[in-house]
Amino acid sequence: MLKQYQVKDYNFRLIVYVLVLTMIGISIIGSAQQSVQSKQVMGMLLGIVAMIIVSLFDYNFILRFHWIIYVFNLVLLGLISFNILGSDAGGATRWIEIGPLRFQPSEFSKVCIILFFAWFFSKYYEKVNTLPFLLLSGVLIIIPWYMIKEQPALSTSIVVAMIFLVMLFLSGLSYKIIGAVLAVAIPSAAIFLYLILQPDQTILEHYQWLRIMAWLDPANYAENAYQQLNSIMAIGSGMLWGKGLNNDNVFSVKNGNFIPEPQTDFIFSVAGEELGFVGSAIILILLLLIVIECIMIGRKAKDLAGRLICGGVAAWIGFQTFFNICVVTGLMPNTGLPLPFVSYGLTSLVSLFIGIGLVLNVGLQPRKYGMGEF
Repeated sequence: MLKQYQVKDYNFRLIVYVLVLTMIGISIIGSAQQSVQSKQVMGMLLGIVAMIIVSLFDYNFILRFHWIIYVFNLVLLGLISFNILGSDAGGATRWIEIGPLRFQPSEFSKVCIILFFAWFFSKYYEKVNTLPFLLLSGVLIIIPWYMIKEQPALSTSIVVAMIFLVMLFLSGLSYKIIGAVLAVAIPSAAIFLYLILQPDQTILEHYQWLRIMAWLDPANYAENAYQQLNSIMAIGSGMLWGKGLNNDNVFSVKNGNFIPEPQTDFIFSVAGEELGFVGSAIILILLLLIVIECIMIGRKAKDLAGRLICGGVAAWIGFQTFFNICVVTGLMPNTGLPLPFVSYGLTSLVSLFIGIGLVLNVGLQPRKYGMGEF
């Protein structure tokens, strides 16, 4: 459970990247919405404690509770799916509220899914290219994935799917199978896109359809496109050095309240406007360095389970960052995903710190017998 670790094996570089990025996020949140800044500070402190505790527990010991983790995840998601403890906000039921405690199970679900499939794929890696194994894997992921999607949280379900696919690939999935899947998936995706663009489509929720149409045709769907258009305007107005945090510039998009709830999914818009290109680039570089560190630690992991944990966390942070930046810059329809370590949200922040704690523990484990790499 707890081992005697060497301090020299602790990846302080990764910790520094995470803490610096989180503190930058707290500063931007304070400028975007001063009233929630103290809560984000509390989230960072809770996250640091969780990260340290998790990093000192042998991940192989944690993986012994794989089925408990899987069922626990389903129970939390089920409390929302069956509207037992679900709390509604913005037309979606994604939160569990117990007295003063309020959190998003879908964020913790990412950690649970990484842990469970790290065990599952490493346990049965010799069968990864067999049809029964792939079908069973599909069933095991589709249950939590569907429960997340129906909250509705389509964007989160997409990230969960990407995490699963990356971990499946890292477990040794054959390129022949990948090629066959792509041969079917690409034309299927084209047909799907055609169907959801029809005005009478019933595949997506109406608000989701409006987001896509607003992205494709902002002139005719201006009421739903203004958030992204204002985001692009805010980022561009920051130019090289930005207007400065907490500025009182009358021409500020943020100060004019042209982006609702800027401290959450559109926090990068505030960063672009107030910190400029330089500040925005620093944020993206730090996120890239965090992903790279997770991958490098995974390459040196002592076993497949460790590599899968690191790969899952890297995929989580990498894809979520990619989707968020694409949304705020108008390259994708609005998905409603937070920017890792930067956007306001205690559940998201603490979950990410737990993920980093798992990666740190993988790095603390000695490598044996020249195990393979990514």
